[in-house]
Amino acid sequence: MAVVLGAYLITRPTTSLDVLAIAVGVGFVLQGVIVLDSEDEGPPPRRWESRARVAVAVLWVSAGVFVLLFLGLTVRLLAEVIAIALVANGILQLIGAFRRSLALDARIAAIAFGAASFGFGILAGFWPDITLLIAAVAFGAQLIISGIAEGRHALHGAPPERTSTARPLHRFARTTAAVVSLALVGAAGVVSIGLRGATPVVDEFYAAPRDVPDEPGQLIRSEPFSRDVPSNATAWRILYTTTRGDGSPAVASGIVVAPTEGIGYRPVIGWAHGTTGFAQPCAPSLLERPFASGTLFVLTRVIEAGWALVATDYIGLGTAGPHPYLIGRDSAHAILDALRASRQLTPGLIGGESVIWGHSQGGGAALWAGALAEDYAPLVSVEGVAALAPASELNRLITQLSRVRGGSVIESFALASFAANYHDVTWREYVRHGAEPIVRAISERCLAEPGVLISGLEGLALRRDPAVFKKNPLAGPFGARIMENIPPATVSAPLLVAQGEADELIPPRVQQAFIERIREAGQDVDYRTYPGRDHITLVYQTSPLMDELFAWTAERFAGVEGVAD
Repeated sequence: MAVVLGAYLITRPTTSLDVLAIAVGVGFVLQGVIVLDSEDEGPPPRRWESRARVAVAVLWVSAGVFVLLFLGLTVRLLAEVIAIALVANGILQLIGAFRRSLALDARIAAIAFGAASFGFGILAGFWPDITLLIAAVAFGAQLIISGIAEGRHALHGAPPERTSTARPLHRFARTTAAVVSLALVGAAGVVSIGLRGATPVVDEFYAAPRDVPDEPGQLIRSEPFSRDVPSNATAWRILYTTTRGDGSPAVASGIVVAPTEGIGYRPVIGWAHGTTGFAQPCAPSLLERPFASGTLFVLTRVIEAGWALVATDYIGLGTAGPHPYLIGRDSAHAILDALRASRQLTPGLIGGESVIWGHSQGGGAALWAGALAEDYAPLVSVEGVAALAPASELNRLITQLSRVRGGSVIESFALASFAANYHDVTWREYVRHGAEPIVRAISERCLAEPGVLISGLEGLALRRDPAVFKKNPLAGPFGARIMENIPPATVSAPLLVAQGEADELIPPRVQQAFIERIREAGQDVDYRTYPGRDHITLVYQTSPLMDELFAWTAERFAGVEGVAD
């Protein structure tokens, strides 16, 4: 039974964590029962001793009940307990290494093992999600080893005692293992420093001043920006005012790029970037490749066309959060207010005519911006909206992510966003206990930073586990909030929707359902599909979509009537 259970759990680490947490809770309860039922030899215990035993038993049972009621908290604390235990064990081994009775090889082994244990404890504190995965796999492995040992014992009896002739070899192997362990912790430390050192740092530019204007769409500050900007363009990063969907004030950041050649107002592409992450450092304006990270691969061509680019970071990326990932109104306001704020940058530079482009997350945001523009920002002239593989039918999208490679990363961003932005959506209600700490950790990493490799490995580890969700995400408050954020069929400007037929993240059937819904509601839409193109290759420079998108956009700026007219 131990071998079978271990083999099952070792390939399903978050399930293993669930079982481990339950085992801890049941073990505490059993320990309480044992303490209460135990009898000491000798004279009968005094009254205070009996009461003390009852109190200890009650504490054990209470702790077990608490663990079973709050399994998610138990799993999260498990990583901290492991880290503390490793550090404490390392310190004790280092102290013991200086006993006079130890031989030289034993002393070297004790120092190396102690230092390795201490180092792994520090790393466990920095990477709790990895610690939990290792603990989960170790739990399954230990069950297999214990089962095999018990089986051998039952079949062949107790193993023979080791002879003294094996001791020198055993001592050499122990010392070697200790040194190798120390080398491994050193290598892991170097990798850890490299991964964490590559995380973008939010600087003072993104901090909102005390005297923030009350009106949305006001430029707060700007400064020159040069990273990945074409040589024939000038760029700035900007900080501006906006509002959340509930009307509360907020601050967002972005990038403005304009051609250096020519005079007069430039038509504007309002760019809504694809997914870069949920955490504050994931703003494109902070990343090493600010445009490509958000899936804009044609900036040079935009500048050559004589157009300017206004690219919002959205609320909560760069600026104070939480980031409204897949939340429509908040994202739309950030797009429209960036267009308004950019006009205040340099007089006579940024024109009033704009076409909004968006991909993936940004595609859904672009649809929302097109629907809200007339009411929210009537002075922003939106001549067209191009939604490229947009996150449209969120209810259909969220339920199929568990079947998609890398879908757990998107799930983590969505869960983190809705839990942070809506008080009625909680992690505890929707996420399995064993998966919660790992999914939370994934949500804190940016797609463009090296640490996302850890998220990818964790995603692979979750593939054979049950779904991240422990209940249908479309049920209850989460489902209601998802439905609230499906883009409406009220885009007043000409609308282009493009979809790759090989897209696995947002499958064509999901997009087709959106197109049918908005057409039934009376929305005109130019819907184009592209064979062989997946979610990212759809927006590559070499994609056939690009020539069509630029031609379609040029027609909008020229005043040619579109489908929506």
